[in-house]
Amino acid sequence: MIPKTLHHQSSESCCPARDEQPGIAPAPPSPRSLHDLGFAEIEDELRAASVSAHHAKALWRALHHDGELDLTRRDHFSPPLKRWLHASVGEDKAFFLDAPEVVDESHSSDGLTRKFLLRLRDGQAIETVLMGYDGRHTACVSTQVGCAMGCVFCATGQMGFVRHLRPGEIIAQVLHARRVLQVTHPDRRLRNLVLMGMGEPLHNYDSVMQALDAISSVRGINIGPSRISISTVGIVPGILRLAADARPYRLAVSLHGSTEAERAALMPVSARWDLSALLAACRTYGTITGRRIFIEWTLIAGRNDSPATAKRLADLLHGLDAHINLIPLNPTSGFAGTASTAGHAFQRTLQAAGFPCTFRQRRGIDVAAGCGQLQTARGK
Repeated sequence: MIPKTLHHQSSESCCPARDEQPGIAPAPPSPRSLHDLGFAEIEDELRAASVSAHHAKALWRALHHDGELDLTRRDHFSPPLKRWLHASVGEDKAFFLDAPEVVDESHSSDGLTRKFLLRLRDGQAIETVLMGYDGRHTACVSTQVGCAMGCVFCATGQMGFVRHLRPGEIIAQVLHARRVLQVTHPDRRLRNLVLMGMGEPLHNYDSVMQALDAISSVRGINIGPSRISISTVGIVPGILRLAADARPYRLAVSLHGSTEAERAALMPVSARWDLSALLAACRTYGTITGRRIFIEWTLIAGRNDSPATAKRLADLLHGLDAHINLIPLNPTSGFAGTASTAGHAFQRTLQAAGFPCTFRQRRGIDVAAGCGQLQTARGK
């Protein structure tokens, strides 16, 4: 917050005279990622360089639809666009392309899951997972380096928060997963996207939405909005903003507890937004959007898997259009809990109460595909 006294300072007192700092040139602007720019921003950059904004379509297609990482290879670019790219894009120039380096990779024994540890330009690392199912492939991407939410059973939550990802860093993960799929299964396309990797998407709302605008664009990566899921631990303002902004993506809310004490023991975020506030936001979201909410429930033996817990959960969700995804616990070294064996009884109780309830298909357990696990293992 700016101290009030600064509002009364004159421009002379805020800005030293030129002769007080002789010979010091202003710092050049920091380079920016072309993947961070929306389509209209690319048009603006071209216009500012006296290049027709019409060429933005070809550049956007190369970046997002084709996933091109070497723009000099595009022979069909117009001469003005080629000259702009030569002058503006590259190391030590105004713009760069987001192309994270693969520093570790693991494959599941069934061949259906590949997990990548990707190094960003500043040396930080994030995880991206490509998962295969019958007839479809899904990418699971990160939205932050680390996470501030601190869920005790999550490897990323145990890691702590480092920083938000830029839109281009989110987009680059999807492009990487698609390139891998084009090599391993050239007859398949990337159909689904889940934001369930490292980080809390609604804590990085603006960057996530800007990235999804490009990812869901029919002129870009073209993953349909109904095939994109945003998973949140329950950031109430973010849920309400999603509804107010009429964002067309699927919403998944991690609940994991049917009482305040049960949830607080697993998810510190409940101290900020309790169950009543969270469920009220979910009902508001459902009323405004008319969309079903997906409730995520990680089953932990002796913690949240009893019939009484299932009954309380059904009562909490009464009247809400919700589908409940039951998730077998992914073990981590930082959490002593174990996977539940009572899942089917838990499911039957919820189904008897009228809720669709399914088990999430497990993918990549043998390659530590749970978010944050590959990064944690490599760090150790």
